[in-house]
Order: sequence, then C-alpha cells, then structure tokens
Amino acid sequence: MFTGLVEEVGVVRRLERTGGGARLVVGAETVLEGLRMGDSISVSGTCLTVVATRRGEFAVECMPETLSRTTIGSMYQGGEVNLERSLAWGDRMGGHLVMGHVDAVVAASNVSRRGIALEVTFSLPESVRAFVAAKGSVAVDGVSLTVIEVDDKTFTVGLIPHTVANTTLRSVKRGTQVNLEADIIARYVYQAVRGSHRDDDASGEPTAGLTEELLRDKGFV
Repeated sequence: MFTGLVEEVGVVRRLERTGGGARLVVGAETVLEGLRMGDSISVSGTCLTVVATRRGEFAVECMPETLSRTTIGSMYQGGEVNLERSLAWGDRMGGHLVMGHVDAVVAASNVSRRGIALEVTFSLPESVRAFVAAKGSVAVDGVSLTVIEVDDKTFTVGLIPHTVANTTLRSVKRGTQVNLEADIIARYVYQAVRGSHRDDDASGEPTAGLTEELLRDKGFV
C-alpha cells in the first residue's frame, strides 16, 4: 500500500524481455535506503516486487498482465519513473490510500496553465467512470491528485509547482499515456451501494444500477 507521494524520480536502466514477462532495472538513490528483496515498490503507480538490489539500482519482475495493462511494457532506457516505497505502520498519511493496482492506461487530451497550476485533462474509460468524482482522489502514474472536474469522457487534475518539479508529470503533454488508479474507497462505496439495490430481471438474474439519485438517497452526494 502506498500514499501517492513520490519519493524520487528514477531512471530506467533496461527492460529485459523474457518469454514469460520482463525484468525491469531502475536507477535510484533515495528509495534504495532500507529496500530489500521481496519488498513492494510503486513504479509509476504500479506495485511491483523487488527481486534484486545493488548500488544505485534495483530490479523488479513483470508478468505479461503487467506489461499489457500498464505503461511498464512501453518503458525504454533513459525514461523516467515515479518511485515510492510501501507505506509502513506509523508513517504519516499524506496523500490517499493507493494500492498500486492500475485500473487503466489513459492519455492526456489537454494541458493548460491556470495561475500557478498546470491543469491536465485525461481520458476517462467507462470502466473507471463510476469511481472518479470531482474533489475525489486519483493516482496518476503513482501521484496522488485531486480531481477538479469530471464528465462522461474526461477528468481534469491540477499540478502545483512542487508536483511538476518532483515527478515525471513535469513532461506531460497532449497524448502522453499514464497509469490511472481510482480511489479504493470510492470503489468500495460503489460496490456497497450497488449491492444494496439489486432488482430481479425477467430471467430472475440479479441486475444492478447506480445513479446519482441512489447515491444521494444513501447520503453519499
């Protein structure tokens, strides 16, 4: 489990393809402190297991599912990645609860400046839409961000100067693909409300629908 507060921007040393997946080697400094084989680490929002460490770098292994469902499969030598070690009991909880389980790869459709902030609009797949709400939290490439606004097809977040300076989102532009993870609490709320409002269809099989009126009735909006 993570917080979405990036500790360091690492550099991809190499992505070694194998018949059953790949081995990713990342150059780093800060996150190597106390990092051991078997530990979990967030690499641009993807929870991976450390299989080796040595001076200046660590390695993780990626199965086919990871390579096909995240941006890990398209990483290249010299590319930058956001890094965060797993949360330890007693640590301060700064961002929000991030699992490192990527829901979708989405693309930036617009980048604009508004005051001190850089506002970025991303595509929003239908499969994730129910879990993303204005003023709610999302993890974009492992960075905990607050949603400014959302519609049926997109959501917008704002990046303060610190985020721009200290994460890979400093290089985001139209078309940039990123890993998206919805807020885990929103997911559980959705499932809880959905499960309490099931109706039987003509076949006798349960069906479910979730509307804004339903959520309002339950006091969530």
